[in-house]
Parts: sequence; C-alpha cells; structure tokens
Amino acid sequence: MRDGLLAGPNVELYRETRAAYAKLELQASGGVANLDDLQALKATGVAGVVIGKALYERKFTLAEALAC
Repeated sequence: MRDGLLAGPNVELYRETRAAYAKLELQASGGVANLDDLQALKATGVAGVVIGKALYERKFTLAEALAC
C-alpha cells in the first residue's frame, strides 16, 4: 500500500498491467509525490491519476499537474 505515503507510485505494476490488458483503462493511485511521478505514470498509458496528498501538502499545484 502506498496511499498517503508519498513514496512513489508502483509504475512497474501499471506498465505490466497495461501491456497485458491494453484495452483496460487504469487509474493510478497511491504514492504520487512529485511531477516526475506523474510523468512516469503518463508514460505507462494510465487513463488517470489520484494525487490527493501531494496536492494537499503543496508538493506541486493542480495547474502543474495538469500540464504534465
């Protein structure tokens, strides 16, 4: 479990799942701590990302996240 820890998302899990089930739309959640995490998740092809705590703790702004 990575939710609320800002420990980085499990990018490899999303990459492997997308490779195995290309038509499945995934929403990543848990661990996002910075904009690099968002870029890494974007590269996996996930459909969306939950970024609650990182926004709450002002690690980046919503505008910066949307620009990723």
